[in-house]
Amino acid sequence: MNLSEFKTNITLLDDWLIDKGMDMLIAIVVGVLVYYIGRWIISRLTKSLLKSAKQREWHKKDISKRQKTLIGLFVTIWRMVVIFSVVYALLRINFGETISTTFAPLFASAGIIGITIGIGAQSLIKDFLSGIFIISENQYRVGDTVEIEGFSGTVERIGARSTVLRDVDGNVHFFPNGMVQHVMNKTMGYSMARFSLIVKPTTDIDKVSDIIDSTGLKLSKEDGWKDKIIEPPTFVSMGDFNALSVEIIIAGKTQPSDQWSVIAEMRRRLLDQFDKHNVELATPPVAQAPKK
Repeated sequence: MNLSEFKTNITLLDDWLIDKGMDMLIAIVVGVLVYYIGRWIISRLTKSLLKSAKQREWHKKDISKRQKTLIGLFVTIWRMVVIFSVVYALLRINFGETISTTFAPLFASAGIIGITIGIGAQSLIKDFLSGIFIISENQYRVGDTVEIEGFSGTVERIGARSTVLRDVDGNVHFFPNGMVQHVMNKTMGYSMARFSLIVKPTTDIDKVSDIIDSTGLKLSKEDGWKDKIIEPPTFVSMGDFNALSVEIIIAGKTQPSDQWSVIAEMRRRLLDQFDKHNVELATPPVAQAPKK
């Protein structure tokens, strides 16, 4: 490239920047502003509508989870709309009214390719529609603890195509929405703090029952726990028993996701109360290997 050609290219670039570059920059900046303003409006509007509509029926945790789930879906759709709009505006700036004729062959080819891809992309359509039904039916929300296809964890994201689950070990699981056939939601509406312990067969069960009920009732009235407990943990029944141990079953109703902290605190307090009242825990029976 000689000096004359270089100067010509620079001149053309300057003309393009003056003629169209500023318009393109404005289109991009406006698109970014519209996206963030729209995201803010979606967030505020969704929170306001859900809070006013469900505040008497749902617990605040349920409302918060539903808000995060719907906001994530609406923001994703809004981002796609803004991106397509900005791309279209950039094409109009560069090609004007000739955009349809300029890209007609490309669009025709894309249509043929799209039909071909669509035949093999039925699973993607199934995943998208399944995701819409999951969210609309409120099967689970972001923040719920669920079990999907045998894997348990906390829902981190519900996308248009997949659900992201993180288990207690920190592992992240991706489930295509179309494959989710059965879901166990452990934090919908309320949770059950249910656990068991074993005591020696000679233990006074009535005494143990009184200790459990009084401990659960006291816990449910304390400031740090009364907002988490709906029904105090109480003695439910005797479970399995043998010559070495008797199983005691305890259960109470808690707010969503609070059952584990309530169970841990009840166990800690029961250990202390059993020690004060001379209630002895039994040793779990050890399963013996079958004889050969």
